Amino acid sequence: MADDQLSLIFASLADPTRRAILARLADGEATVNELAAPFAMSLPAVSKHLKVLERAGLISRGRDAQWRPCRLEAAGLHEASDWVNRYRRFWESSYDKLDAHLRQLMKGDT
Repeated sequence: MADDQLSLIFASLADPTRRAILARLADGEATVNELAAPFAMSLPAVSKHLKVLERAGLISRGRDAQWRPCRLEAAGLHEASDWVNRYRRFWESSYDKLDAHLRQLMKGDT
């Protein structure tokens, strides 16, 4: 994977501002000004966050005359979700073992 895209995705998701931007874009396209509105930071700071998200492939920016809408690119999130889901079987197996152990302990108490 070029530039280890999965690492870029997870690094992008590590920041709460970027996660909030992605959550907003899940509702539809937005301009930088619209994305910046809820944050107490400058437009250049928001633009830096957008560049990180764009480099990770989580958003794209279009051009429509003077309007430059940002949009969510869900494929990157799907890639991260696939990676996490590979470990779901491990977690579920661990919980099943813990559940069986607790049932065995409960039988011993009665």
